Amino acid sequence: MRQRMVVADPEGKITRASAIYAELRGAILDGTLAPGVRLNVRELSARFDTGLSPVREALNRLAMEGFAAHADNRGFVVSPVSVPELEDLTQARCWVNELGLRRSIALGDAGWEEAVLVACHRLSRTPRERTDGATGPNPAWNAAHKAFHQALVSACGSKWLIDTCSQLFDSAERYRSLARLAGVSRSDPRDEHREIMTAALDRDADRAAALLTEHFQRTAHLVRTVVGNRPG
Repeated sequence: MRQRMVVADPEGKITRASAIYAELRGAILDGTLAPGVRLNVRELSARFDTGLSPVREALNRLAMEGFAAHADNRGFVVSPVSVPELEDLTQARCWVNELGLRRSIALGDAGWEEAVLVACHRLSRTPRERTDGATGPNPAWNAAHKAFHQALVSACGSKWLIDTCSQLFDSAERYRSLARLAGVSRSDPRDEHREIMTAALDRDADRAAALLTEHFQRTAHLVRTVVGNRPG
């Protein structure tokens, strides 16, 4: 079935390219479009019932973010994954988020504390799995998960740093989705998010940073075997 998708840009104009970009980006992040899958411009044009230009624009935006790559003689493909990239990504997340968290702990006011508390509470009350009868992860949990991590760094005073944390989160989410699809999930009964929140609100920067780094590294450890066992 063909899909017609439209969204509004900040000026209120309708852009098909933005809708296609959002659809493909979501499918890449949740693993529906697997690494290495070809993104054929003409096939996508037919799927979304639109011209070639909006599709190319969407794919170029994905390529700029690192979610798509231009392969010789193959056009665009979903960017591949690898253990070295996972390790590099994880290290970058640890460095950047630790800086953002430490700055937020130093600069954050009562409003920041409330934002972190509310985000953690919302995350803890949101089911990981869907409750509407469908299978797969709950999109609401994924959104709440990201909102919590962004809240932690939201008072750092740097929009560039906040945006970088967001981009790194999305890149890591793609790896986490691959692990989930392979049946690998976290089983530790500890509430790591609440531990991080408590340390942050106690203004214990060293403990909060250590817990956050451990949180990222534990997740990376789980998905490393899955990525390493992927063909190619």
